[in-house]
Amino acid sequence: MRWGTYFAVCMAVISIGLALGVTMPLVSLRLESWGHGSFAIGVMAATPAIGVLLGASIAGRLAAWLGTARLMQACLLVGAMSIVLLALIQNYAVWLGLRLFIGVALTVVFILGESWINQLAVEHLRGRLVALYGTGYALSQLSGPLLLTVLGTDSDLAFWVGTGLLVGGSLLLLGRTGAPSVGGHSASGRDLLVFCRRMPTIAWAVMLFAAFEAMMLTLLPIYGLRQGFTQEVALLMASVVVVGDAALQLPIGWLADQMSRRTLFRGCGVVLLLSSLGIPLLLHTPLIWPLWVLFGASAGGLFTLSLILIGERFRDDELVSANAHVAQLWGIGCLVGPLATGAASQWISGHALPLLMAVGAAGFIWLAWRSDDELLTAGATR
Repeated sequence: MRWGTYFAVCMAVISIGLALGVTMPLVSLRLESWGHGSFAIGVMAATPAIGVLLGASIAGRLAAWLGTARLMQACLLVGAMSIVLLALIQNYAVWLGLRLFIGVALTVVFILGESWINQLAVEHLRGRLVALYGTGYALSQLSGPLLLTVLGTDSDLAFWVGTGLLVGGSLLLLGRTGAPSVGGHSASGRDLLVFCRRMPTIAWAVMLFAAFEAMMLTLLPIYGLRQGFTQEVALLMASVVVVGDAALQLPIGWLADQMSRRTLFRGCGVVLLLSSLGIPLLLHTPLIWPLWVLFGASAGGLFTLSLILIGERFRDDELVSANAHVAQLWGIGCLVGPLATGAASQWISGHALPLLMAVGAAGFIWLAWRSDDELLTAGATR
């Protein structure tokens, strides 16, 4: 086990979470201050999802050509330059294009980084090692909104901090070895359909968590503002959700090494459903704070368990291909979630965000109870 490489790769990917955590809420709040409605903000939040789909389709080919570590470094630097331009050119149409570039570049880093982490993990520690990465990433997202409250939203300082984080992440990968061997396979739409038919529960879990994450960083602060909370409290709500995600991923990873992963998967779905339904009822009571924690933990658990099951099953090029499909599904979730929530919030219900998450959780539970897909069966017992 290459522990130094494991932690370097984790930190490189985690730098993305912190950079996005400090810049994505700023983009939404800046658009809100410019007078844009929920749908326009939702479109901006969903734009990187198109980049995710593009990045997933080229990651394997580019990694075979440049090498995993070198490509990850280059993409981190491209993401950093895109954030620089967000600070320099503050225009809605330009920002759409820049968010697209960010989506492409950082998706490649996620695909290769998560494949590299899973490749390095020894089997008896896989749940805990993947969960440790997930915890670190969630903490980086937690720190982002908190750091934004310190840096302030009136200046562009947060954009420059995000830039520095991505440059630092690229430097961490210098001289690292042990990455998956990639043969240049690129994920296609047809392959994705095969993946979804074979592993429908995992596919739905990934899309659901992608929608959750995109909405937490972009639309949850707006949801809080429009429910009567101050900007500081609205940002704190987003941070507390991520606290739940971060705080309980290691226990979930430990349980994944000790018990039925199918049962654990189902349990996360049930908690997500109940917590989503409880948000509108408890929003203006003190009970909303522990409920935000459960909301974040259960959603994060779905994604952590998905990565664990995929890493258990695949190696090298197949592992990268599987993670490319995960990225495609992530892109779909990031695209559909904010768009649907932004539109529903503006034209149907102010509580559209938690209610649509409840619908997604119900769909996951239905799949988890009826699906006997091969990957879940393989990972059911530990």
